[in-house]
Amino acid sequence: IAFQIPMRLWQKYSLYPFLLGMALLTIVLVPGIGNEVNGSRRWLSLFIVNLQPSEFMKLFVVIYVANYTIRRAAYLDSFRKGFAPILVVMMVLGFLLLREPDLGAFVIIAVIVTAVLFLGGMNLKLFAGTIGLALAGLLALIWLEPYRWRRFTGFMDPWDDPYGKGYQLSHALIAFGRGGWQGVGIGGSVEKLYYLPEAHTDFLLAVIAEELGFIGVVAVVILFTWLVIRAFVIGRQAATRERYFPALVAQGIGVWLGVQAFINMGVNMGVLPTKGLTLPLMSFGGSSIVANCIALAVLLRVDWENRQLMKGYTI
Repeated sequence: IAFQIPMRLWQKYSLYPFLLGMALLTIVLVPGIGNEVNGSRRWLSLFIVNLQPSEFMKLFVVIYVANYTIRRAAYLDSFRKGFAPILVVMMVLGFLLLREPDLGAFVIIAVIVTAVLFLGGMNLKLFAGTIGLALAGLLALIWLEPYRWRRFTGFMDPWDDPYGKGYQLSHALIAFGRGGWQGVGIGGSVEKLYYLPEAHTDFLLAVIAEELGFIGVVAVVILFTWLVIRAFVIGRQAATRERYFPALVAQGIGVWLGVQAFINMGVNMGVLPTKGLTLPLMSFGGSSIVANCIALAVLLRVDWENRQLMKGYTI
């Protein structure tokens, strides 16, 4: 269905999915409506499935900010007219996400917004200032919440407390170690047998490393790298035909999937603090998989429209 929607309609109605996402993020915070799991209220019960609005919000933000960048292209050098309005919107969105709390989704969305604005022509000094402000804000958010601070410090030396704050990461590293070069074979993982928490979602790469080894992990990295490169190539092809909205959407999707995969892999390997982000297109999770597939459908739509224009057809 998403593939059948022309990009001009995504651009024309870009505000409505974004407002829908904001409404869902608000509703999920209402006690009795939003489902709370492990201390986080991120899900809406739809009887047979649970919906996680923050996953779909990533796509909605890509589309909304791409359109915002096109509309405000003449003001992207100005903080007051170009950056301040979207900053206010993102602060409201950030407030809703942090109330769940879902710092991981907020980080991904912040990266998407910054990247799309930069790709759309944001002033370099303003971009650098935004990066600095974002890093300072991120560190403040980590420092102000004790459980986030424990996660942040725990990844530096998981063996210091392997049965406490370092439990998850230490078992992920054990899985990587057991895998070696070629792995123990598909289905042969020991860590996924309830030793490694969230082995089917956040720490899926550790299981892949254990079963398929270094070769399997490299294959996954190559596939994600190829996906991101293709997204940027598709965006570039659209931009050369002065189709700037589809170009920014394609590249925004590439940034989203690439950065989220990078963070997830970094967490699994112990080079980044533990964060509840799935591995796109691979980790178990209905909302995440559906949102990723819709994003790929939109990306394929951009590519299809590019190819139609190359052939001389109208779209």
